[in-house]
Formats: sequence, C-alpha cells, structure tokens
Amino acid sequence: MTSAGLTAQAVADLVGGRLLGDGTVLVRTVRALDSAGPDAVSLAVSDRYAAELRASRAGAVLVPEALAEAPEQGRARIVVPDPYAALVRVIGALFPDTGAPPGIDATVRVGMGCVLGDGVSIGPFAVLGPGVHLGHRCRIAAGVSLGDAVTVGEDTVIGPHAVCYPGVRIGSRVVIKAGAVLGGPGFGYLPGGAGHTRIPHIGGCILEDEVEIGSNSCVDRGSVADTIVGAGTKLDNLVHIGHNVRIGKRCLLMAGVGVAGSTRIGDDVILAGHVGVTDHLVIGDRARIAAKSAVFGDIPAGASFSGHPARPHRQFLRAQAALYRVAPIISELERLVPTEGRDA
Repeated sequence: MTSAGLTAQAVADLVGGRLLGDGTVLVRTVRALDSAGPDAVSLAVSDRYAAELRASRAGAVLVPEALAEAPEQGRARIVVPDPYAALVRVIGALFPDTGAPPGIDATVRVGMGCVLGDGVSIGPFAVLGPGVHLGHRCRIAAGVSLGDAVTVGEDTVIGPHAVCYPGVRIGSRVVIKAGAVLGGPGFGYLPGGAGHTRIPHIGGCILEDEVEIGSNSCVDRGSVADTIVGAGTKLDNLVHIGHNVRIGKRCLLMAGVGVAGSTRIGDDVILAGHVGVTDHLVIGDRARIAAKSAVFGDIPAGASFSGHPARPHRQFLRAQAALYRVAPIISELERLVPTEGRDA
C-alpha cells in the first residue's frame, strides 16, 4: 500500500522526534529495513539492528538514541524514545482508516423497532432483528446477523458474517472481526441414563468499550449470570470464552486460548497462545501465563505461570532442567546393567 506521503520533517513533527538528515525526503509507505526502498519509512529498535540499518535503502528510519549517529547520504533518521509507538502514529497518518461510507445497502433486512444512529454503514445482506439498536457511526459489514434486541455502541465495527445472538450488548469503539460468534448458548448439559439434557442459557453476553474480538472467536452467553469481557480487552483469532466467564480490563488473550465456564480473570492479564483454563478458577490481576500452558488451579495476582499443568514459571524451568539432567544418568545406568538383567 502507498499513500500521498509525508516528508521526513513532517514525520518528525508528527512523532515529536529529532530529525537527522534530509527533511525533504518523501515517504509514502512503511516497510521492514531489509525490504524498504527510498519511498519507505522503517524502524530500528536497538543497536542490534545497526548492520541492517547501514545496508537499508529506506528513505527515513525511526531510531532510538542508541542509533542516532550521523545519517548516511540520502536518508533521514528520526530519533524517538520508542520507535514502535512512533511507527504506529506514522502508519495512522499515512493510511487513515476512512471506513465504509454511511448508508444502508438495499439488501439489508431491518426488523421492527430498530434504532439506527447517525452515519451508520450497513453492508449487503446484513440482518438486524427486531429492536436492534446501533450507535452513531457503527459499521456493519456484509452478511452480519444481529439478533433481537442486540445493542451496539458508537463507532463499533463488526466484520463480515459475524453473528450476535439475541440480547448481546456491545460497547463503543469495539472491533469484532469476521466470523466471530457472540452470545451463543454455552456448552452445558446434565448427563443422564437417557442422554445429555441441555441446560438452558438465559444469561447475557456483554462486551465493554474498546474490546476487540478476533476472527472465528466465540464468546458464549451465560447460563444464569452474564459473560463479560472488560473494557480494553483484546481477544485474538480462534479464542473461546465459555459461559459465565468474566474477563477484566485490558487483558490480552492470544490465538487458540480456551477459557472454561465461570472462571474469573482479573485486569491486565496475558494468556499466550493455546493456553487452556479449566472452569471455576480465579486468575489474579496482571498474571502472565505462557503459551501451551494448562491451568487447573487459581493463579495469584502478578504471577507468571507455565507448563502442563501450569505452575510458577521458575519452578517449571527448574523441573525441566532437572529432567534433562536425569536423561544422561538413565543412559549411563542402562549401560551398567547387564542386558540379561534388563530382560528379566
């Protein structure tokens, strides 16, 4: 992608950086150091990238103070405290999100009693059930299904073919990506001799402000209580949140995470990829759980856990190290034991 462009001086002004080199260099796109051309802005986050920086053809580079040496001819360097944060601002300026224009496609079905805010955009073949409420400037993509009495806050974006079951409540500035399913009945059954009897789920599904739900992720409605995803929390693709789960604010749940019913997750928690959490647990504020971990017990606030079953991270590392030390000892014992003795 390319844009109308910014001069290196304009980039420096935008991010509050110190310009070194030619401020008239025009950049129109963003690229990695090794693939950037003269019309691209790039970044180097530490002095370990010094060699790549010297070899790069980028027109302008965002760098930390450690890489603020005199720029090479024809290239500008912009010194900033945090190149990553600066790059986010530059991308936003070069590629502003203009969004879909306001309007309702002729193929959209709108139920009785719907309330549509100003400037909403609704794409082809979307279906809005009776009593749906859309806040101002919502963007509803093609094929979205919003069940009866779903409420959506202002400036929320719902991607293609996402499904919101009846009664789902979505806050403002929420992003729901393609294929996500919100508010479906949870996986609850009463086993018996004649088979499994489904437990009715009459609770709600609530997404607070600035939540993000990744593609093909599912957040089940509660059985009798509500399932809640707190403000600012981000769910990656292919995440499953079970019934009655409550997730706090500003959490990050990576791809493939599964959280079983009625678990409570505090604020600022990170669950890395493919973490599995069993039901009715409490995970404290600021906890960190490493990828592929299986959580079977409560996690205290601020703790870092890993492994299967998950345990304190340092304890897991010590156990792994001990296991690797045992393997050579076993091999040596096997050499010392006669073959006939092992066969016996």
